[in-house]
Amino acid sequence: MTFADTVETTGKILDGVGVAVVVIGVLVALVSFGMAALGGAGALDAYRTSRRRLGRAILLGLEVLVAADIIRTVAIAPTIGSVAVLGGIVLVRTFLSFSLEVELEGTLPWRRTRGGQAPEGNDGSEGRRAEPT
Repeated sequence: MTFADTVETTGKILDGVGVAVVVIGVLVALVSFGMAALGGAGALDAYRTSRRRLGRAILLGLEVLVAADIIRTVAIAPTIGSVAVLGGIVLVRTFLSFSLEVELEGTLPWRRTRGGQAPEGNDGSEGRRAEPT
């Protein structure tokens, strides 16, 4: 087995792991939603928890898939074309990851405090009207 074959096999294994992470994450999120909804938890809380689990699984799966692409592209005779394609793939996946993280956390990464929460007054509600009581 040559180095190129080893790298290609490693890339395929990581692709499989990335897909498995996403599929397992979807299943866990759906099962946890069903159990929480049937267990009497509020539907909104069950939805939010399951959505966070699903988002985290997708983020982790994207990270593994990017690693697989990098290994395959850079390790085996990189050309300008293959590096450009890799750059495009990484840009798209990075944008997806960033968007998912903002959606899950509810705030931009640079607006978070060390504890991971938005600073007081920066909860993303700027510009929203208060609901009438």
